[in-house]
Parts: sequence; C-alpha cells; structure tokens
Amino acid sequence: MSEIDVGVVAEQIAESDQISEPSGAPELGRPRRRKEDGRLLTGRTRWTDNLSRPGLLYVTFLRSPMAHARITRVDVSGAIGLPGVVAAFSGRDFADEQGSLPCGWPVSEDIVIPEHPPMAVSEVRYVGEAVACVVATDRYRAADALEAIDVEYEPLPAVVDMREALSPDSPKVHPEGNKAFSVKIESGDVEAAFRDAPVMIDRTYVQQRLIPTAMEPRAVMAETDGDSYTVWSATQIPHILRVMLAVITGIPEHKIRVIAPDVGGGFGSKLQVTAEEVLCLLLARRLGKPVKWTESRSEGNMTVHHGRDQIQHVRLAADADGRVRGLRVDLLADMGAYLMLVTPGVPLLGAALFNAIYKMDAYEFGCTGVFTTKMPTDAYRGAGRPEATFAIERTMDELAAELGLDPMEVRRRNWIRHDEFPYTTVSGLTYDSGNYEAATDRAMALFGYDKLRAEQADRRDRGDPVQLGIGVSTYTEMCGLAPSRLLGEARYAVGGWEHGSVRMLPTGKVEVITGTSPHGQGHVTSWSQIVSDALGVPFDDVTVLHGDTAVAHKGMDTYGSRSLVVGGVAVLKACEKVKEKARRLAAHLLECSPDDLEFHAGAFQVKGTGQRKTIQELAYAAFTAHDLPEGAEARLDSDATFDPENYSFPHGTHLCAVEVDTETGMVKIRSYVAVDDVGRVVNPLIVEGQVHGGIAQGVAQALFEEAVYDADGNLLTTTMADYLLPSAADLPAFVTDRTETPATSNPLGVKGVGEAGTIASTPAVVNAVVDALRPFGVADVRMPCTPERVWRALEGAGR
Repeated sequence: MSEIDVGVVAEQIAESDQISEPSGAPELGRPRRRKEDGRLLTGRTRWTDNLSRPGLLYVTFLRSPMAHARITRVDVSGAIGLPGVVAAFSGRDFADEQGSLPCGWPVSEDIVIPEHPPMAVSEVRYVGEAVACVVATDRYRAADALEAIDVEYEPLPAVVDMREALSPDSPKVHPEGNKAFSVKIESGDVEAAFRDAPVMIDRTYVQQRLIPTAMEPRAVMAETDGDSYTVWSATQIPHILRVMLAVITGIPEHKIRVIAPDVGGGFGSKLQVTAEEVLCLLLARRLGKPVKWTESRSEGNMTVHHGRDQIQHVRLAADADGRVRGLRVDLLADMGAYLMLVTPGVPLLGAALFNAIYKMDAYEFGCTGVFTTKMPTDAYRGAGRPEATFAIERTMDELAAELGLDPMEVRRRNWIRHDEFPYTTVSGLTYDSGNYEAATDRAMALFGYDKLRAEQADRRDRGDPVQLGIGVSTYTEMCGLAPSRLLGEARYAVGGWEHGSVRMLPTGKVEVITGTSPHGQGHVTSWSQIVSDALGVPFDDVTVLHGDTAVAHKGMDTYGSRSLVVGGVAVLKACEKVKEKARRLAAHLLECSPDDLEFHAGAFQVKGTGQRKTIQELAYAAFTAHDLPEGAEARLDSDATFDPENYSFPHGTHLCAVEVDTETGMVKIRSYVAVDDVGRVVNPLIVEGQVHGGIAQGVAQALFEEAVYDADGNLLTTTMADYLLPSAADLPAFVTDRTETPATSNPLGVKGVGEAGTIASTPAVVNAVVDALRPFGVADVRMPCTPERVWRALEGAGR
C-alpha cells in the first residue's frame, strides 16, 4: 500500500463537496424549513412502537375499574397457559423490587408524599391504576389474556370533590389524610392595600381538569444484556428518567441506557417517570427478554397524568381610577391520588405570576394541595402559568367592568412601562426586558380594535341575537426553567443547567450533541442555525444528536420552554470554546499571535493580510495532529454547561373577537390576533408553529376540553368521542406578529416560545365570551364555554 500524502488529502477534501461554502447570510432569524420534517412527514421515523428486538414480548396491564378499593385477591393463573402467554404477574409479585414512583418537588416542610407503587399491591386509588400484567408473544394475545385474571376488590369510598376532601368527615385517600401540603407567600402590606380600598373585586374561577393528548401515545421497550439495560421510551426526559430508574430499581445508573427516539409530542405529559417504564424494565430483568408496551387512547386518557384542575379564589383591591393596590390569591389544587414527578410544584409555578405585568403594592398567595381518587395531575403545557394568567386577566376585565372602563385602558394604567425595565415585581421576580406598549399597539392595529368596538356597540343597540365579544389578554410568563440556584431554593430536586457539545469532524462537518430532547420543537434545525452562524459553517454541514444517554451523556431535557434559552445557549458556549481552540491552532500554522487574527465567515485571517485558515481546514489539521501548538490536543471538540442567572420573560398581547348566538349559546371565534415578544428569533417558521399550536391548546381549554369524573370516581371522558378536541375546522385563522426586546439573561437574547400561546389564549377567548354576554348580566362562564353552559349562564342571569 502506497504512503498517503496528507497534504494531497487535505487539498482533495477542500476541493470536494465535503466542505461547503457558507451562504454569507446570517442564519439567526432565517425562516428555515425544518431538517427533521422530510423524515417525519414521510413516515421514516423511529417511534418507540415502531422498534423491534429479536424475541420481543408484549406487555398489557390490567387496570382497576374502581376509584378506591382494597385488593383482597389477585389470581393470574387463568392467564398463564393461554396461547402465546409467557408470564403473568400481580403487584405482589413485584412488591419487593418495584419501589415507589418519585416526587421530585417537595414544595413544603409539611408535604405528604405517599408511597406510590408502579403496580398496586394492596389498595387502588384511581380508575386505571395497574393491578396485574400479562406478557405474551403478541399484543393481542396479551390483551385477550387479561380477561382470564381474577381480581377481587373491597370497595372504599371515592373522593372526587376538593372542597369535600378537606372536610374532617371526608373519607381518606391516604392514612395521613387528604391535604398534601399548604404554602403561603406574602409580599408588602396586604392588609393596608385592602383596607378602605374604593374598589374590591372578589371572584372564583375553576380551571377544569384537562387530558394531554399527544400525537404519539406513550410507549416503552426494555431490553437486558447481562447486567446492562436499555430502555426506549416516548419521553421528554431521558436523562432524568435514567437517574430515577436507577434510584427506584437499584440498578446502577451506569448500567442503564435510556433512548428517546422520535417522540411525537408531549406538552408535559411525557415529563414523567411512569409506572410502565419501571415495570417494563423490571419485566425485562426478570424474563431476560425484551418487552414492549404501547398504550391505547382510552388507556392513555385514564393513565396519562392530567393537567390544571384548580379552584382559584381571587380578590383584588384598587383605587377609584383603576390602579391596583393589592392582590390575594387562594388556590385549591387537585393532586389526584399521588404526587408524581413535579405534581405539587405545578400550581406554585404560577405563584409568582398572578401579578403578571402589573404594578401593585402588596400580594398574598396561598395554595393547598388536595388528594382525590383521580388520576394524578402534573405538568401540562404552561404548567401553572396559564392558570395564573387566566385568573389575573379575567380579574382585570372584571375591574374594568366595575369601573365602566375599557379593558385595555385598565391594563395601561397598571402595567410596567418599557422604560422601567429591569423591574422587580411584587412577587420578587426581576423582569429583565419588555415592551408591553409596543406589543399591544401592534396587536390593536392588526385587530382593528376600535372598529370592532363600534360594531359591538351597534349590535347591542339593535338587540342583535348574535352578540360580538372582544377579549383581551396581556401576559408575561416565566420560562427557561433554571437557574439551578433558584430551583434549589424552591426545593426542586434537580438543577436547571443544560449541556451541549460540538465536534469538529476531519472533513469539516459538525456534530452537535445536546442534552435537550425534542418532541416536535425543531431542535435539529434551530441548533444547526446557531452553530452555522457561530462557526461560519454551512447550515447543511451541521447534524444534531440527542435523546440517547449513551450519546448525549449529560442533560436536563426538555420542558418549561427551556430548550433554546438554556440548551441552545449551552451549544453556543461550546462553539465559542471550539473557536478559541481553533484560534490557537490557526495562529500556530499562520505564525502569528492569536491576537492578530480576526474571525469572519468561518475563517481566521491575519489582520491586514490575505493569510487565512478556515475552521474546516483547522479541523483536519487537528485530526492529523502533525503540527500542533505546544500542549494542544488533537481535537477542536468542546463542550459547555450553561446555567442562566435568571428566568426569561416572554410577553405579548392576544386579542380575540367572538360571535355568541344568545339563542343557542353557540360561540364562534371571528378573529384572533397574537403579537408576542419572545426576544431574539432564531427561526420565524418554528416560532409561528409554536404560537399556532399553543393558541390551539388554549382555545381548546376555553371552548372544548374537560375531563369529567362521576361521583364514584369513574372517568367519563375515556375516548375521543367523549373528550372533545378541536379540529382545524373548529379554529380560526390566527393573525400573528412579533415585537422584539432581547433578553439580557443569555447571550442569544432569546426568551422561549413553546408555551406562550397556551398561556395567553385561554383568557382572551373567555374574556371575549363574557364581554359578549355582559349586557345580559353574565359575569362569568365556567370553562369550557360550551353552547349549553353559555345558554345556562344567560338563563341564570335572568335575561
């Protein structure tokens, strides 16, 4: 074999299509179509349910039909021996090894965290709780065999109403009682703020229970290889899941690999350590064979953690001119039967945002978490912030009605002005940047606010049976969940940092490894744009690896609109380290000082000369390692961990016009305008998609969705026929736009966008419905604002 001339190879690589020239146009702010979509939209995906392993077995779970009962007998023998059945187990078979599902957010010293076995052993506490399982050679035989398992129950009283649950006479969900925790926060002189206040608003709102419905149902596959294990899961949190599986099962963490392949949506519902993940791992260990479980839709409606479910008592004190003096908030929050991963923390995520964008003198917040015999609640898109925004925005409309003012005018009199940032709110958060005036002015212009108000007045004067309502929502949110220091102060079990790595390959291509784990957000595309601009390499020369703890070994995963704000910045920081290594190598090869080099368009050039080295050439030079500076490594690869000093605070104004048929109660959204400020925009197309999806979910809460239990604790909305999700035909065309005030808490200036639409849209829609009905004496309509509820509200107001 002839000797390889590395110089010739380097020239060939440089001249070939291995190294592409960057376009020269900045990537940040460019509306790139997502790299991921070609594969995802054509079905060339790796959903967990698509995966297979040699000898794969299938798991199904027998679930309790009772909300609360003692298990007196479980006999699985009838299933064993049926065609294709390999094994069947009860909870008692795993009692010594299944541990307890974790709660990672003990929010108070008095919190009660009951044991939560993945498979019930002696007592069930909600309909759908697993009591037994079958393992078979195919999923249909496994499902059929469940009918042969005999379970005997001793019924216990169901507990479904939060207020009744706190009564001393209520049946107990757990021996410790039905109160999970209580938290109180106070800032300023609340008594003084309310004393002799000219205007007092006192309202109670209900945040109905919601069922997250991701496009991809949950699925888990587990396999053992001796003393090592691999778990594939449709999860948002592969890194956190790996740690928790080790803690629960006792399997050493370094013996567990977790892979989140393509994940089809989550919205918080896959931010969880589930019973099925633990049990599939234990079954693979016990049987020595790979096993898989995939939920059905009805199974998912019962056993995916639910969202929201709060009763909000809000009292607001104001001066006669509408200036807010103080705010009191008391919450009852339904925890369901157990505290799951972040269940108790969800209502408290909104605690600092009930004051929203408004200035006030004093604020008091109290929350009581309540156990019921229902599916546990946990994070769902926005996680506490939509609930807070709904309460304050509904109340600001009530204040405007009390004073006879336009709802927008009341907001203008109270919000933080753009020249007052950074601003420390009454709840203690420091908002770093924002411009509520600009976003609102833009939204009102696009909406045609004054023209619609004139039309509304005309319809009212004419007594039109179809009334026009105009809803306002001016919001801010706290996202980019970090910093670790603040999360620690809030008793959160883990940190908020994020990790990123950048590998420069010999041919000049770039591999990015991110600790965030996407489930539809477009990380591959956005991260490629960040790296392309930072390193001056073409967009198509960047690939992004994620979701596998053996590849991306560090990370805190994806939730709380933190991916770009924390994870994207970690990748940028890693790029900066790559450039510093490359600068040193370039100075060595060009025989100059590093200070004499300037970096532009992917190349280091000696100032005032034509001498230059591209970063791709430097990657190959580092690979050959023939001529490196003293002490330099043979690589440019770098990694970084980023932990911001503050949250980020997107904001915006959403306006909704609805037509309400007062004879039938039918609500139709006529127009919807959203102007959001999410800081610097990396990819406008992705931002548009996130806003559209978020608005759709917020509108769904306002008008369509509700999980309903009967008095015996039976979930009545177990199918798509019972749990109403809007289709595209049920939603209007949204008009969206943006203002831009960069964040100061991170070098990209980004703020996060994944939850903004959901946070802002629900109060905009409900405010519009109530605004249409206010002349008839209607001051509230409980969500969802169905035709029946709207009609009953009108009848109840005595029209």
